[in-house]
Amino acid sequence: MRCLKPAVCTFLLPIWIMFFPMQSIWSQASPAKCRFVFMTDIHLQPEKKAVEGFERAIEEVNRLNPDFVITGGDLIMDALGQTYGRADSLYKLYQSTASKLNMPVHNTLGNHEIYGIFDKAHADPAHPEYGEKMYENRLGKSYYSFTYGDYKFMVLNSVEDTRKNSYVGMIDTVQLDWIKDELAATDTTTPIILSTHIPFVTVYNQIYNSTTRANDSSLVVVNAKEVLDLFARHHLILVLQGHLHTVEDIEVNGTRFITGGAVCGRWWTGPNLGFEEGFLLINLDNGSLNWKYVDYGWEVE
Repeated sequence: MRCLKPAVCTFLLPIWIMFFPMQSIWSQASPAKCRFVFMTDIHLQPEKKAVEGFERAIEEVNRLNPDFVITGGDLIMDALGQTYGRADSLYKLYQSTASKLNMPVHNTLGNHEIYGIFDKAHADPAHPEYGEKMYENRLGKSYYSFTYGDYKFMVLNSVEDTRKNSYVGMIDTVQLDWIKDELAATDTTTPIILSTHIPFVTVYNQIYNSTTRANDSSLVVVNAKEVLDLFARHHLILVLQGHLHTVEDIEVNGTRFITGGAVCGRWWTGPNLGFEEGFLLINLDNGSLNWKYVDYGWEVE
């Protein structure tokens, strides 16, 4: 196992970006300790020795023994354009494999969990498990909250079917109303952590493509600002993100936006953009937040 160590940090005041572990401290009256794993973009499938790789990641998580696990979406590969039989088998494979984790697991919906919305699936929209229903029937609600100690976690559904053979990153109006209700019942000093598959904030294009290249609607949540504005009077400390198979740590106005790499690396073919197959180990302790990206030691043969 390797853990990435601190490296060069680029400061863009009042925003700073770091692609390796860092620590921040906020003003809070001794919140409880919390140690958890964020493992995103597993892309589980029977091919490419993905099951063997995921099981190796699970072994490492169990050894680290965090309080719980949050998955960041894209749990399977995939349901978007597959037959019902293939999608069904992948969900069953994920459930049976993930059951080997020895601690509670809180799942996040990714775009690859949505059944049949691509034309090549030839799926009937009237099917009882069409779209997000397959995820909800197998893994539970696509957005929800839970608490651990003094911390409030909100798991979001950031994927919206366009009904035009594609999806976009979006938090829909029903969910926006739910967030408002959740926040109305939450003390403004409570530390809040969000999990979203599609990122709210990223510099992916600026780092890997072109400085002036805009983000498209499948790369980021298009109404992220509207969502974040809802938290203006609350204590949003962390937004955990997936989708990009890279690691980012961006801090804006006291909120950290951490993109969590990928358990599958480059879709089980090796590292992606220099990032090994891995997951985040996150520690919240007495008002401080620190993390490590854990390379769990799986190699492509």
